Amino acid sequence: MPLISLSLGSNRDARRSLSLGLAALEQQFGELQVSPVFESEPVGFIGPNFLNLVVAFESTRPLAELAGVLKAIEDAHGRDRQSPRYSDRTLDIDILCYGDLCGVHEGIELPRGEILHNAYVLRPLALLLPEQRHPRNQQTFAQLWRDYDKGLQALWAVEFEWQGRLISKPER
Repeated sequence: MPLISLSLGSNRDARRSLSLGLAALEQQFGELQVSPVFESEPVGFIGPNFLNLVVAFESTRPLAELAGVLKAIEDAHGRDRQSPRYSDRTLDIDILCYGDLCGVHEGIELPRGEILHNAYVLRPLALLLPEQRHPRNQQTFAQLWRDYDKGLQALWAVEFEWQGRLISKPER
């Protein structure tokens, strides 16, 4: 069964949106591995800060079906598909990795390029799956984070509760 990792982000009613998104993912896919939650400034536009995290789970669902489920979850939680690419989001869910798939499959680039370019994706991924290897370059996510230029994007861990348990707290 392939290990699937997803990035979740929101900057509109972010805590509520992420909590609802996590609940919907858990309902669809069962138990989730959940990273700490990080706050960061928007990339490519001016707006409220984003909250971001990464989840991982195993599933036998085909990639196209998975993508359809994720779009339905986004839509059910207020995603406006008419808005510009770089704009506020109630809930954004992106497939980062689907097992070891590389290349474009079902119209989806795998692994997602943002892994190597955005701290708000790589940092939570490195914390959640430190020894997992990037399917294309075979470096672990922990190695990739260690080598990432931390001056490119500011982000910071925030306190976040989900289902009555603390899943994230500020780093000291």
